[in-house]
Amino acid sequence: MGDGVRAVRHFRFREVVVRGHIEAELAANHSHASQIGEHRFVLHGGLSSKVNHSCEPNCGISVNLTGAHDLVARRDIEPGEQISFDYAMRNHTVDHFTESCQCGHPDCRGLITGWKDLPAQRKTDYTGFIAPYLLDIDTRLTSPR
Repeated sequence: MGDGVRAVRHFRFREVVVRGHIEAELAANHSHASQIGEHRFVLHGGLSSKVNHSCEPNCGISVNLTGAHDLVARRDIEPGEQISFDYAMRNHTVDHFTESCQCGHPDCRGLITGWKDLPAQRKTDYTGFIAPYLLDIDTRLTSPR
């Protein structure tokens, strides 16, 4: 699962755990890209780029004033606990991880997928912890033309 990031102190529900900042704009989606709009992708700098995926993450996404993604606690997080988020909370499509997910959670999806591939219940579970443009993309794709 990569290097990972561990909590050095207790974090409360909805507290910012990792403050995001954009390091560079990208021409296309790739394995380390964060989607910040329907057709915009960036590389986050700092600790954000080291945080691992989990199918049952302790953090979610909150878009800050710069457009970057802050990681926000979905529940209380204890010192020493690995910080994680579901990559589907930021990217509508994830096609870059062909190997099995290694999060180890009993409800693991088996693969790291994007928002478009999540079951409806999981999308509901993530309410308030996802990048808002994902809902806009869903609405556009499911609306009758």
